[in-house]
Amino acid sequence: MKDVAEKCGVHPSTVSRALSPVMSHLVAPEVAERIRTAAATLGYQPNVTAAGLRTGRSGLIGVLAPDISDPGFPPILSGVTETLNAAGYATIVADVGPDPSRERELVDKLIARGVDGLVLATVVLNDPVVGHCLAASIPVVLVNRSDSGRRLPAVVTDDEAGMRLAVDHLVALGHRRIGHIAGPQDVSTGALRRAGFRAAAARAGLPAQNILIETARAYTRDEGRLAALRLLDRKQAATAIVAANDLLALGIYDALGERGLKCPADLSVVGHNDMPYVDMLSPPLTTVRIAQRQMGEAVARLLLARIADPSTRRERIVLEPILIVRGSTASPGDRE
Repeated sequence: MKDVAEKCGVHPSTVSRALSPVMSHLVAPEVAERIRTAAATLGYQPNVTAAGLRTGRSGLIGVLAPDISDPGFPPILSGVTETLNAAGYATIVADVGPDPSRERELVDKLIARGVDGLVLATVVLNDPVVGHCLAASIPVVLVNRSDSGRRLPAVVTDDEAGMRLAVDHLVALGHRRIGHIAGPQDVSTGALRRAGFRAAAARAGLPAQNILIETARAYTRDEGRLAALRLLDRKQAATAIVAANDLLALGIYDALGERGLKCPADLSVVGHNDMPYVDMLSPPLTTVRIAQRQMGEAVARLLLARIADPSTRRERIVLEPILIVRGSTASPGDRE
């Protein structure tokens, strides 16, 4: 740092500020650029470990993902990492995967590595890891899911409103027998979307026997296929199905293929999330779009605020979804 300061004719503290994403605004832009150029020329890299000893912070944030292979998660992660990077933080992403018991273990490993905060996209409704994090007194925020007691700050979408958009769209097309493939009921998105579907169908005046629900054990394509087959086997056949997420909707497409049925000629399908590439399906998927990237950006800002002041109130941000109409929905014709 002293070498960079001598080369630029400034004090070492000015070099420190110029090379800090958090403090660079305190240095004149032309001076900061000269310092960064000199640092690159001299091969200087700030000693993050030494800085951490001085400030008590590691500059690291832990992010727990429910399933890193789910195409819906990367847009959230992109919003999180870009916002945190701009504030000088690096992220460590841990994939919980199909075994939820690993959540507590991964949280402890991240805390042991000195992360300054955690973003959890993994919690279930009654999740003991919430109390564990509160006891550890580490800044934690939730994204996309929330815990039943709402004990932690969270950024989520309005799940019930999303189901209302889907059901109202299908009813406007003329559908009167509508099915729902719900997500796991121990997760807020599964429980709230199922409740939202029931409420929207009842409000639309659908008879109880025309409201058909099957619950998937996981948010996977195969679980969507199995649940869709169960719906198709019912005596009271649905003319449209609303899925709790797009992976489940892909499973509906698979089930229709197995039964020799076509979408939307034989069955209309609505997904949820608008994950990447669903517009390239055949037919392109009508779905409820949630602001995934903005969700990630918002949760990162929420976490930065809690790191700066742990006493800030437990804020809950709810983003509004929108319906994206594509080719997978149509009038039921004479199937009603």
